[in-house]
Amino acid sequence: MLIAVEAVDAGMRLDRVVVKECPELSRTRVQELIEEGLVRLNGKSAKDSHKVRAGDVIEVVAQPRAPLQAEAESIPLEVLYEDDDVIAINKPAGMMVHAGAGNSRGTLVNALLGRGEALSQADDPLRPGIVHRIDKDTSGILLVAKNDFVHAKLAEGFRLRTIKKTYLALLQGLLKEERGRIELPIARDPNRRSRMTAKDAGLLPNARAARTDWRVLARIDTTTLVEVQLHSGRTHQIRAHFSALRHPVVGDTRYGAAGQLHVGGGSLPALGRNFLHAAKIGFVQPRNGETIQVAAPLPEELYTFLGKLAKAAGDEPRRIDAALKGFL
Repeated sequence: MLIAVEAVDAGMRLDRVVVKECPELSRTRVQELIEEGLVRLNGKSAKDSHKVRAGDVIEVVAQPRAPLQAEAESIPLEVLYEDDDVIAINKPAGMMVHAGAGNSRGTLVNALLGRGEALSQADDPLRPGIVHRIDKDTSGILLVAKNDFVHAKLAEGFRLRTIKKTYLALLQGLLKEERGRIELPIARDPNRRSRMTAKDAGLLPNARAARTDWRVLARIDTTTLVEVQLHSGRTHQIRAHFSALRHPVVGDTRYGAAGQLHVGGGSLPALGRNFLHAAKIGFVQPRNGETIQVAAPLPEELYTFLGKLAKAAGDEPRRIDAALKGFL
């Protein structure tokens, strides 16, 4: 397909022009095509951010994406708990749970298959064993089912909220109360489809009720360390809820967090990930009825960041350690 850039589109990014002229292609797919050299600007390769000019000619070769599949890879995993039916993995930040658009390697599913374990097939071939998910840039506990019987029981537990999930989050700004509850519906953001919104979400179609409870563990300069418990499982729930309160999760620039924290008259460099960690989960083993409690230690990069934050703020690191010890 050939696209002749008109004056009205001059100054737009290359990928945005292609998306506008090829509505059947998602922006993610357009960016993949650009990276693969299948989008050419005036006969040459160009970056997706290149600003086009009137009269430019864009050639798009829209080849179909190769079908995704879950493949075994030898990737180390930290196993927190395991029996004949269930595995609890401590997922690192940056790892996707399963294959998605433009990413089929290095996922947690690939790593699980690389262990040679039998996994449930109750969902779909790309997600064997996966009962629930956590965001790519969130670390912490993820439960995996080894068979379809347990998969169904765990899925029911998540649906009925009998499985208790607790997170640790560092927020921008100081929360005034010691504990609180957020009950704001969440919907897909109509202006940015890659994120959710809890701001006026009740007015949007497909908005779903959501509840988040929180408790302050420590206040460090201009940030608040909180324990968070979910009573619903909406996409990006914690991130969207605290963003709506104007206290975004530190590092979460997608939801309004600053790139740098200004602390004690100076600033800390960007964290490089969201300060959000799925720290604890409690569930009943579906086959024998035993109550299982699993905890995931705070990742080293988050613990180090807290230390730097406390030092920059002139705070006492032992106070932060005590708050973490009391939580974990």
